[in-house]
Amino acid sequence: MPTLDHPAFALVKQAFPAKKFRGTEFRGQSTLLVDVADLHAVLAFLKTPAGGDYCFLSDIAGIDYLNYPAKMPGRFGVVYNLLSFAKDDRFFVKVFLDPSLPTDGTAEDPALLLPSVTNLWAGAEWMEREIYDMLGIRFSNHPDMRRILLWESYPGHPLRKDYPVRGRGEREAYRIVDRHSS
Repeated sequence: MPTLDHPAFALVKQAFPAKKFRGTEFRGQSTLLVDVADLHAVLAFLKTPAGGDYCFLSDIAGIDYLNYPAKMPGRFGVVYNLLSFAKDDRFFVKVFLDPSLPTDGTAEDPALLLPSVTNLWAGAEWMEREIYDMLGIRFSNHPDMRRILLWESYPGHPLRKDYPVRGRGEREAYRIVDRHSS
């Protein structure tokens, strides 16, 4: 069993001694698993020089683990891909969310809410909007939390694994546009 020897693990544990964290390493990539309540504080710490100087948020990815073969701590995962130019190092922070409402509708689930990191990295704005649009995970204190890829009244979140492959009838409502349309 490999040891979790990435230096960011020790830095986070030292900065948050009362918190419990989990970590994984796979193919040379290290991931810190945090609770929703600790997410913003941990990311803010990692951005500082004392936390590893992860000054660049390369990506935020949302994942639906519905019917995943292994047992996961929550149905949805959100992964923050951080980069430190000073150390030429990449580090991932992951948080899990479990819905409290059925996910086959359009109701906003209070359990699918994360703190926005737009105050740490301005570039997070569009990435958070995309996760909201595609998976229905909202971000508190986001400056413009609305859909970015689909129209506002779109009936659902199409990257959820329980969303019907053929849609819910929204295609039939399209106005066909061709070369001769004005």
